[in-house]
Amino acid sequence: MLIDVHVGEIVRLRKPHPCGSTDWQITRVGADIGLRCLGCGRRVLLPRDEFRRRAKCIVAPPEPPAGNRS
Repeated sequence: MLIDVHVGEIVRLRKPHPCGSTDWQITRVGADIGLRCLGCGRRVLLPRDEFRRRAKCIVAPPEPPAGNRS
């Protein structure tokens, strides 16, 4: 599964975290993908190829900055 990810997006992984949550927020994009569990706040780094195998779908796009209104 080839997906283009951005910091701030919420993604759903195939297996649940031990806390029971399957949703993660992307905190870092590069050779590794940084993720923060939305259930317990745990942070992990996954190599990009492992992230592609584990990712199920993108749940929500990144939220726009609070101070910028048009």
